[in-house]
Amino acid sequence: MREQDIVSDAGTAIDPRITSAIAHWGGRFAAHGIATGDFAEVTRDLTSYDDWCAAWSQRGELHAQLGELAEREGRLVSAGEHYATGALCYHYGKFLFVQDVEQMRAAHERAVALHTRALPWLTPPGERVLVPFGATTLAGVLRRPVGVDRPPVVLLVSGLDSTKEEAGPHEAALLARGIATLAFDGPGQGEAEYDLPLRHDFEVPVGAVIDLLETRDDVDGARVGLWGRSLGGHLVVRAAAFEPRVRACVSLSGSYRVLDTWEKRPGLNRMAYVVRTHSASEEDAAGRIAAFDLTGVTEQVTCPMYVVGGTADRLASHEVAVRIAAEVRGPVELNVIEGGTHTGSNKPYAYRPAAADWLAATLAV
Repeated sequence: MREQDIVSDAGTAIDPRITSAIAHWGGRFAAHGIATGDFAEVTRDLTSYDDWCAAWSQRGELHAQLGELAEREGRLVSAGEHYATGALCYHYGKFLFVQDVEQMRAAHERAVALHTRALPWLTPPGERVLVPFGATTLAGVLRRPVGVDRPPVVLLVSGLDSTKEEAGPHEAALLARGIATLAFDGPGQGEAEYDLPLRHDFEVPVGAVIDLLETRDDVDGARVGLWGRSLGGHLVVRAAAFEPRVRACVSLSGSYRVLDTWEKRPGLNRMAYVVRTHSASEEDAAGRIAAFDLTGVTEQVTCPMYVVGGTADRLASHEVAVRIAAEVRGPVELNVIEGGTHTGSNKPYAYRPAAADWLAATLAV
């Protein structure tokens, strides 16, 4: 049966974007904190992708109301958990809903508001920070491990459709090992995506974040690492090559040259590149992302690298991870996950603890 022939139990044709989302996104949602029951219930009756954002926003509001009840009753840890989950639901409603920017932005703003509301009651708490960046600022969340004086810091770099609100499990792995985290939205990402287009020279925003960290006395701005996933896995390699203050780098499922897989990418992915590069068309976007190319860049990386790829990755072949690991000039560890999907979402246990351990050891000196 072809994808376009699939029908619901009621006999209604199902949008192939919905069937693709259900087939490919469940692992990612679960790996970042969405209960499988929520995923099943929200997607069960959807037949049109036009309803995707509204359905996930409704589920996000359910969690927000649970958070408000817990807050009124003084159950603040629970309030933080509910608000963070609500933020994730809103985020997953908007993350690739680029055909309706107005609806996407409304869901995004609610995701940011709920996540910010959760920060004081997370363990450890989070602090919203604004990084000066030209005439504007980049928004981030700083969390510091309990009981560690001036810990090293890892910058969590998102991809095309992820944001700082999705960073929770990665933060938790690093915080548990005595590392502070700063998840931030770079140009073309999250809060910055509406005013700033994606840019390939990611050493510029990374440098701005490090400048801010060096002014603080509660973290060690001289021990900074990077952790990037998906497009972020590409961007951190570039940043590590040209920002000398980067001490260590984890690259997860990063492309070598984004255009190499352009025609094979799902339509939603290509459309997201159009919107987040502020382009007028797919052809225009392809021209702009030609600069997202690690040719001549990888051999300039001299800091320690931890590179992850998955053999079942549809967007960035594990062979790219092998190539990056072979070309960088500093110490490198390569982790190819057998059967691993994009960003290892189906097998986070196969890379996340080991990568966090590696960063803790590398940044300890």
